[in-house]
Amino acid sequence: MEPHILITGGAGYIGSILCGRLLDAGFSVTVVDNLMYRQSSLFHLCANPKFEFVLGDARNEELMRREIKRADIVIPLAAVVGAPACDRDPVLARTVNLEAVRLVNRLKSHDQLVIYPTTNSGYGTQSGDVFCTEETPLKPISLYGQTKSQAETELLQSRNVVSLRLATVFGMAPRMRLDLLVNHFVYAAATDGYLVIFEKDFKRNYIHIRDVADCFFHCIANAKQMAGRAYNAGLDAANLSKEELALKIKEFVPNFYIHYAQIGSDPDRRNYIVSNQRLREAGFEAQRSLASGIQELLKGYRMMGPGRFKNA
Repeated sequence: MEPHILITGGAGYIGSILCGRLLDAGFSVTVVDNLMYRQSSLFHLCANPKFEFVLGDARNEELMRREIKRADIVIPLAAVVGAPACDRDPVLARTVNLEAVRLVNRLKSHDQLVIYPTTNSGYGTQSGDVFCTEETPLKPISLYGQTKSQAETELLQSRNVVSLRLATVFGMAPRMRLDLLVNHFVYAAATDGYLVIFEKDFKRNYIHIRDVADCFFHCIANAKQMAGRAYNAGLDAANLSKEELALKIKEFVPNFYIHYAQIGSDPDRRNYIVSNQRLREAGFEAQRSLASGIQELLKGYRMMGPGRFKNA
């Protein structure tokens, strides 16, 4: 009998791809989501008898106690994602990003596997010249990074936990997000034709959303070997500065005008490059290129109505 997987926040950006990936592999999947963005990203899964949906809040202890008891694996995707969104409502950010994860950690048994998606933004502001590994001290500069890093630290003190420090995710999904850097830059190129960039030399790492889904599947299949550690999850060929990213997009949108601002700053001042060697040694390597992701996004944006998906 295939494991039963509980995913909180499963109607969000990553969950809208991950749920289908896991169902296709034969798993039973239950999603708990409060649908705060009124998203309909999982409608296409309703015909699958192995899919269940619970309208609810991941901070609700009675609900979570009931659903965790039925699960073999818990994937806590529910989060207030990104520095701006967390700064708008710090209380919500702390209770969802940290307290709800503490609740999972308290309610789960030693035998239940937790695969926790955190962010490599915890590396904060580095030189951008030296690769960050999982041994690099975490120095998050935003409330988002702080809550996610603290939740990871506490989870890894428990048994049977794998943490994935995700690079900045890109690619189309039923629940789309336009605030993620690649998605945002491509959207600006496709719709506005221009982009103003602050701190053009600041670097970060990227990964396609379907590689993220594949990575979760790999962690489930290899949990015994991988449990107890954090893993950077990104695309080795995509440690790029903002300028390099914009110029890569310009290869596909030749009329894209890029302006590098000398005055002003980006509120998200992350600057680092990342080594994904530990994950590669564990048997997984991201496959989808940045170029193919840009082409995918351009195709998707042609189908998107104006003004949709702009919330974080």
